[in-house]
Amino acid sequence: MPDKGLVHIYTGEGKGKTTSAIGLAVRARSRGKRVLLAHFFKERDSLSEIPLLEQMGINTVVFDTIKSPFFYPTISRDYLRTETIKALELIRHLCSEQLPDLVILDEFICLVSENVLSEQEAMSFITDKPAKIEVVLTGRGATDGIIRLADYVTNMQNIKHPFDRGIPARKGIEV
Repeated sequence: MPDKGLVHIYTGEGKGKTTSAIGLAVRARSRGKRVLLAHFFKERDSLSEIPLLEQMGINTVVFDTIKSPFFYPTISRDYLRTETIKALELIRHLCSEQLPDLVILDEFICLVSENVLSEQEAMSFITDKPAKIEVVLTGRGATDGIIRLADYVTNMQNIKHPFDRGIPARKGIEV
């Protein structure tokens, strides 16, 4: 990787944001890179790929106390904000301790789009990263400021999805 780690964004309404990020994690790890993968707004039970990623040497952290206000509308924003600040501090600590080459922050963009973090706080967290770390951010609703900050931006567009026809998520495909 070059001396400067770049910032990737996978955003949009379509499927494949987390899947793309995990694909990049596997690619980086296969080249001997150290990878840290942190999930927000998800529970460990729904992330069936974690055991395999950990066997590959990809460090995974699931912040399952940080739940999406969209799916948990009664959850306290103050609680979410406090838990998120603690999670970001842990990520900073892991970055300084483990020196990963690639850090993936799954659903990080949703922390902003769902008003848990401000755009400025998110941008500061990203710009304060060690210069050599490559960062991937996923989630719907990337703001203009975060998009300007990024080096790569991919917008996943939903054209057709089985869920729209009443087909639930299937193990090993969507979950």
